[in-house]
Amino acid sequence: MSAIEAKAKAREDQISRTSGQDALDNAIAAADLYIKAANSAKFDADKVRLKKKCNEIILLAERLKKIALLGDSVSQVEKRLKVPCIARQIPTSEKIILLRNSKLHGSTFPPWEADPHPDEFAGDPFSDTSDFPLSDRQLAFFAGWKRPSDLVGNGQDVGTCKVEPRLMEPQDDYDLIQDVTTDCSVVASLCASMKNLRPGPASLLSALMFPTDSETGQPKVSANGRYVFRMYFNGCFRKVVIDDRLPSSSTSRALYVVDRQNSRLIWPALLEKAYLKVRGGYDFPGSNSGTDLWVLTGWVPQQLFLQSDEIEFGRTWSRVKKAFDYGDVVVTLGTGHLSMAEEETLGLVGEHDYAVLDMSESSGSRRMLVKNPWCDGLVWKGVGSSDTPERATDDHPKKLKPGSFWISFDDVLQNFESLYLNWNPALFTERQDHHFTWELPQTSMAASFAYNPQYSMAAAASGSTWILLNRHFQDDELEIAKSRSTTLSATSNKLGFMSLYIFDNKGERVQLSDKSIYRGPFVDSPQTLAPFEAKRGVKYTIVVVQQALPLPKYSFTMSFFSRCALDVRPAEHNIKSYTEIQGSWTGRTAGGNAASPTYLQNPQFAITVPTPGPLSILLSTDKENLAVHVDLVWAGGRRVTAVTVRDLVSTSGEYRRGCALAQVPSVDAGTYTVVCSTFEPGQLADFTLRVGSMVPCKISVVPPDGAGRLRTQLPTLVFGHSEQKKRAALTLSRLTRATIVLMRKHTASAPGTPRSHPTVRLGVELGRGPDKGVLAATGEGEFKEVGMGLRTAEFDVDPRMAQNRGLWIVVEQIGSGPYMAATDEGLSIEVLSETPIHVGPWETVDS
Repeated sequence: MSAIEAKAKAREDQISRTSGQDALDNAIAAADLYIKAANSAKFDADKVRLKKKCNEIILLAERLKKIALLGDSVSQVEKRLKVPCIARQIPTSEKIILLRNSKLHGSTFPPWEADPHPDEFAGDPFSDTSDFPLSDRQLAFFAGWKRPSDLVGNGQDVGTCKVEPRLMEPQDDYDLIQDVTTDCSVVASLCASMKNLRPGPASLLSALMFPTDSETGQPKVSANGRYVFRMYFNGCFRKVVIDDRLPSSSTSRALYVVDRQNSRLIWPALLEKAYLKVRGGYDFPGSNSGTDLWVLTGWVPQQLFLQSDEIEFGRTWSRVKKAFDYGDVVVTLGTGHLSMAEEETLGLVGEHDYAVLDMSESSGSRRMLVKNPWCDGLVWKGVGSSDTPERATDDHPKKLKPGSFWISFDDVLQNFESLYLNWNPALFTERQDHHFTWELPQTSMAASFAYNPQYSMAAAASGSTWILLNRHFQDDELEIAKSRSTTLSATSNKLGFMSLYIFDNKGERVQLSDKSIYRGPFVDSPQTLAPFEAKRGVKYTIVVVQQALPLPKYSFTMSFFSRCALDVRPAEHNIKSYTEIQGSWTGRTAGGNAASPTYLQNPQFAITVPTPGPLSILLSTDKENLAVHVDLVWAGGRRVTAVTVRDLVSTSGEYRRGCALAQVPSVDAGTYTVVCSTFEPGQLADFTLRVGSMVPCKISVVPPDGAGRLRTQLPTLVFGHSEQKKRAALTLSRLTRATIVLMRKHTASAPGTPRSHPTVRLGVELGRGPDKGVLAATGEGEFKEVGMGLRTAEFDVDPRMAQNRGLWIVVEQIGSGPYMAATDEGLSIEVLSETPIHVGPWETVDS
């Protein structure tokens, strides 16, 4: 690589690390350097490669220029945050979703439009009328809502020169802790992000809290006690307004976040109050720090499950450590459930969030500086805990504050459940948001993806694309979360789970989870991230997936972060028309698979396709663990009694849990029969049959077996000890269509008596001797074990032929029947016919 190309590459790398005019300037400089490198290249292959690279950068610069023209409406706050360029204008229908989701817990949080005017912080004292519920434990210490002058100023006006600096400016390094309030995730988030929030020229706080000095990033005391925060939730940055009153305590216990080193500092407590207003009050049911930081800063949350086999720990450490050193990621940790004995032994608290304050690597040793946000919390007692100094040393030049400890990354992997990462969105150059609602389908369709939100995505260039699904907060979820369970995880589980699946499916909608190329973990938090390497020109399908979401309707935002242009739109069906019908497997109709003699009892439907074209048949049940199957049969809409390969137009293949899909690229116009079956007979469930075609098709229920037929029950057939063949004469008065069903009849028998397994064949014979004809037979004419039953195909019989030649039901068995005779079992035989049939007595036929 030449020196000029190296400079071009460096400028190109800076594009993704900047935004707005800075990103455009870097793109122009990179393109200029690439063309210079191409002109000075010695080999033709290098010239072609570098000119191609130059053209790519020029195209990127053009996009950045267009976006910059749109960026005049972007507020100074967004510029300070260095958010990616917004590559999509939100349509009115989606703006309505954002406005509708502005109300939470009796308060309104409008989308952020502009920084507040200084006049908002002047005038008479401001009082927020919103409710901030406290828990019973908090109420035991509660001594009223008090303003800073009463809390820390000894009654002095907070605007005095002596009090004001102490409220907003630390006198020592930050050391935030929680006490009575159960918001460890919030306080851990504040501790972990303090290097990004602490006042200074690059502070995020100046973009998130008002009033603040935009030059120094230093929060200012509001003269009227009104504070405005910019927080990201329910699809966009929103305006959160609070007053400066904080919950005071009647004891030394604190009801809000405090700084041990700066006892009068209140801006962290005001930030905490604003967040808890969004989440429903100080009686906080719990969250995770990834979600909290997403709301507090708008940084992209990612949750890694440390016990997963899919994580490459070395690569994860390197990636996170590099971003941490650049200040592009905030890191927090979460434990799972721990017993009291485990907590005492390890020095860790179960179901608790911790802040990562620093990361260190030297001589192959990888360690994290971790802080427990509890005021009197446990600290790590495992391997290496004795190396953690309480005073400064050469290896640890900074004295550790109480609750902080160094722990090896290997011990983190062993003892923590989740690694929460919140990434700087400025790592990407473009972003687009799509807002939508989802009314969850009826339970019988839950196992399929037929009604799941789906999007088509194609990238202009290969590279990393992050897809973030964000479920909007709503009041009903808070009520569910506050119905406390034994553990925090159990409480979270009540809110359900969600995930993202990605398919290489030409951007078309999918109905099953099969053949996905990416499956995200199911998480109980309101956000889940799919980091994905997209290939240029490939159209992907992104599917929102849920498990046990308890409410009937939700609103979501799906955000796409990239370094190239993306074409994202709702995924389309490749079939235009869908028709649905409801059904059930009941005690009478749950016939089992095609090998079962009761297969014919399964629910069956006649489908009339008016024109040739593709056909899709989806069977979905309300029991996701039930193995189901669907067959499309050449049967003209009539009931199918048995099915062979030659009878099938299409099949869903192997039995599949929850739902099954049969697809045909093209079928002729006509009427077909669909059979819906479970693997085992007798499995009961409701289901939905969804048929897709290019034009609407007609679906009707095929009448049950024997419907509209006369049933003629023959006397129980019992073979004697040496009998192998019996028959009974049939007589009828007019042409009829019939079928015969043979079942084994069970009666009570003595314990230990062996049960018979008769192997028989039943035939309907016309005439005798060499001219004998067989109208129908069980088992396609072969001897079969009776099992759960045998049946003939339907046959037509003319009464004149029966009168002239004779008509018999003939039953044969292989071998003798001592077991059947000994246990008094027999064969039950029933004739189903369109007109009356008379059956004579059984008579033995001499073999």
